[in-house]
Amino acid sequence: MRTERAWEKRQFGHRARSALVPAQARLIDVQAHAARTTWNLLHDFWTMTPKCRRSLKVADEAIRQARKEIDWLGVLPAQAAQAVLKTYHQAWKNCWEGRAGEPTFKTRTRSVMSVDIPQGRDLQIKRVHRRWGMVNIPKVGRVRFRWTRDLTVGKKASEDHRITGARLVKDALGWHITFRVQTLVPPSGPHIGAEVGIDVGINVPLALSDGNHQDHGRLAWPADGTADRDKWPNLHEKARLLRLERRAAHRRSFRNPGEKISRRLTNTYAQIKRLRATATRRATDWQHQTTTYLARTYGVIVVEKLEISNMIKSARGTIENPGNNVAKKSGLNRSISQEAWGRTVTMLAYKTARNGGTLRKVPAPNTSRRCSACGFITPGSREDQSTFVCKNPDCGWSGNADYNAARNVLHLYRMGHALVPAAGRAVVRRAHSVQPSTAR
Repeated sequence: MRTERAWEKRQFGHRARSALVPAQARLIDVQAHAARTTWNLLHDFWTMTPKCRRSLKVADEAIRQARKEIDWLGVLPAQAAQAVLKTYHQAWKNCWEGRAGEPTFKTRTRSVMSVDIPQGRDLQIKRVHRRWGMVNIPKVGRVRFRWTRDLTVGKKASEDHRITGARLVKDALGWHITFRVQTLVPPSGPHIGAEVGIDVGINVPLALSDGNHQDHGRLAWPADGTADRDKWPNLHEKARLLRLERRAAHRRSFRNPGEKISRRLTNTYAQIKRLRATATRRATDWQHQTTTYLARTYGVIVVEKLEISNMIKSARGTIENPGNNVAKKSGLNRSISQEAWGRTVTMLAYKTARNGGTLRKVPAPNTSRRCSACGFITPGSREDQSTFVCKNPDCGWSGNADYNAARNVLHLYRMGHALVPAAGRAVVRRAHSVQPSTAR
């Protein structure tokens, strides 16, 4: 028996920046709009057809007939149209199983433009330079893309190590191509590493219970108490972003209600989106590097189960009951959203599993209010966003508030308060508050 049979099959995506000439960009734009229209027509067909007659075969025949009768739908390759049907059916399966809501229409302005290439043999990838490669796009031709990773193409490709397909995706920075890579990896054994508790915060993005805090080096809460709206752009980008936002507000003032947006205003919005996309990429890159380091270093990582959507709700209130500190709460919400705590936990989940470790979640209430040294909750111990001073006369421990919460998170896991992954509910607790521990 070959040793490869015991290995694990792993699929992952690799995203690369593409360099399109204007003619190729226009062709892919037309294909993306055709794919979006195919989705909308398929959604109409599916919802208007009685449930007893809905099937993939009937929907496939409708797509084939539409591509014959409508010329501009025929611009989309047949395999890409089949991929739209497969994605739409998977969206309904996700809805039926409770993982997502019902599929809806894709608008022209807000939906992400994409074209799927489901067959890997159609790509014909070739490396032509140390930094560039060539890929074949159906009905478009040969397209250059940035070569930033050694792909299994040519003689390196095999049945177990190959590229199974790709997808073209457009964002504010242009068109990118995402390759679907399939490979075999040796089974990961149990990770022999320390246990660590992590508390996500604003002043300290990732506070660890052992003191090995991870910081991205960007000011999140200035000394004057106002939240910085843009953490990731540099000073020059912030100045340019401010000029563009003022320009957009000035041009928007001349637009009447219901009037079409001018081309100048559209271009200004596009420049703002590009700056925002650059900042988002910078943040995602830091998250990838940091979570990879944590997954390789620690065997058990414990985090809080946070309801982020509830944490970033507005404090504006109503006319009858207006809220308090609305501007400050708005700045705090922006800071929480820019830290992207949910994305960090998602990265930690699959990276710890890939490295043989485990990720555990514990209940979040009172982790930032309880003293990690004595175990008691004393009112007023958390003096501000970053300072914790225990008001218990017998304790008096002081330190960073996020570091204190990280120690509490790890202690909850060791006390058996980890959440059940399958049910998503907490284990029955011994008491409402954690009792003091003699050795922590």
